[in-house]
Amino acid sequence: MPFKKVLIANRGEIAIRVMRACRELGIKSVAVFSGDDRRSLFYRLADESFLLKGDEVSDTYLSIEKMIHFAKKSGCEAIHPGYGFLSENPDFVDACESESVKFIGPAGATMRKAGDKARIKEIMAEHGIPVLPSSNNPATSDEIRDAVARIGFPMIIKPSFGGGGKGMKIVHTEPELEDAIRFARNLGQSAFGNPAFYIEKYLQAPRHIEVQILSDGRGTVLDLGERDCSVQRRHQKLIEESPSPALTPEMRCRAADLAVKAARAIDYENAGTIEFLFEDGEFYFLEVNARIQVEHPVTEMVTGIDLIKEQIKIAAGEDIQLPRGACLCNGWAIECRINAEDPENRFMPSPGQINGYRSPGGIGVRVDSGVFMGFSIPSHYDSLISKLTVWGRDRAEATARMRRALDEYVILGIKNTVPLYRAIFREPEFLEGKHDTTYIERHLPELLNVVEKQKHKTQEQLLTAIFRDDRGLPVCDAYLADDEFPVFYT
Repeated sequence: MPFKKVLIANRGEIAIRVMRACRELGIKSVAVFSGDDRRSLFYRLADESFLLKGDEVSDTYLSIEKMIHFAKKSGCEAIHPGYGFLSENPDFVDACESESVKFIGPAGATMRKAGDKARIKEIMAEHGIPVLPSSNNPATSDEIRDAVARIGFPMIIKPSFGGGGKGMKIVHTEPELEDAIRFARNLGQSAFGNPAFYIEKYLQAPRHIEVQILSDGRGTVLDLGERDCSVQRRHQKLIEESPSPALTPEMRCRAADLAVKAARAIDYENAGTIEFLFEDGEFYFLEVNARIQVEHPVTEMVTGIDLIKEQIKIAAGEDIQLPRGACLCNGWAIECRINAEDPENRFMPSPGQINGYRSPGGIGVRVDSGVFMGFSIPSHYDSLISKLTVWGRDRAEATARMRRALDEYVILGIKNTVPLYRAIFREPEFLEGKHDTTYIERHLPELLNVVEKQKHKTQEQLLTAIFRDDRGLPVCDAYLADDEFPVFYT
């Protein structure tokens, strides 16, 4: 067993996901939870759990001091950060190292390179990896003017640090430039503590392609195929699939080669993702995600490889033992991020209580979630409810299976993205695999029209069939007391 005990510095479905991998490896898991998560499920599934006291996220899931304290207190040899929160904070990595607690992820120096979105592009260009024309933090009006003339419109202004699409603005004309730069600087300072920004050429209809890699830090860098994440809203992913319907075998090999080369360029260790924009047969480096990705189940479904287990083993000093043949994708996998959002209101978050819940199942269906009926989606964390992933022998079977799974999925009481996905998985352009990153922007009105037509009929049928008897009275309920496991009764 690589470690005896691991602290999970995260919450929700990713915390549960790490716990499952630990349990299969014979490792005890330690959870931490905030006061807002007292009624959550994830920490109750751990072997031990500790309350993070504090009213702000900075005092709970973003507190390096408290994470180290509870790791030491509980005798953990390692910490898994999941994704988000402290997962890409190099100061957290350094703090773990200084306290002799192993951080399950890349080194702090690597993370600093990856986190500087402008500098990492310079490194990739130096190693022969294609990048888009850009300018790093031009300071004067003359420098900005020179950058604009060299890059040309349209362009995108981004904070140099952070990710998740935050602070990005697309600029089509010069009058828009000043506001976009001010926005990137202000958000960069407030969200990431650094106002630096960069200007980059904007591709108007690319595919978003990313490659999953594993590296043991001793020369072995393995690619585990690509994921296509082109269905997005506000530069944030909604649907991911592997392999990409846009790539030929030759293009797929090219993406893999570039990803391995990029990982070697920054001495990457552990699991990570190399992201590209793809247009007209060319790949352009976008960024490195120095952590496990939200969409990692897609790769696990087509490779059969448990990425969290591999992360833990690599952190424990083990060599990658996977055969090369394991990296070949088998079949097709697609994931939908089920979010508590209202697509009819610009995808605004929709926190609140889940009054009815039934997840789908059957062959080739996987649901990663930490919610249950009666659970309240909090307003100040990510809006993710669950990740619905399906596998099929080919894309036609995978899309048909996802369509069936979405039709089975019942979430009542809050707005969510399930109805939108039901419409997407019946829309011709998506089914033909011809979509790009502008898909939601171009198709949202017609998709919402489909949602509206089906809304009342679907909700009434689901409510009657699953949660009401013939007289319309409830037949199922759930509760969760402060000190009890969720109990379902009829």
